[in-house]
Amino acid sequence: MILCSDDSLYTGITTDIDRRFRQHAGGRGAKYFRGRQPLRVVYLENGHCRSSAARREAQIKAMQRADKALLVSRWVTFGIL
Repeated sequence: MILCSDDSLYTGITTDIDRRFRQHAGGRGAKYFRGRQPLRVVYLENGHCRSSAARREAQIKAMQRADKALLVSRWVTFGIL
């Protein structure tokens, strides 16, 4: 999950988070970033195959903002960030 300049949270799938973040920041990523800039990665999950990653992405996108914030806060609390 990426925190954006408009305080929104972007969720996507990639096998290389550093490369994908650079693409988004450079304007070669998702259309979502046309009106906003990616600031930093705030949540990341590993250990998924393509299929389970797509399911998890859909689950996260369906969450309310408060639930996404809880995921991010737990991720930071455990020192992963």
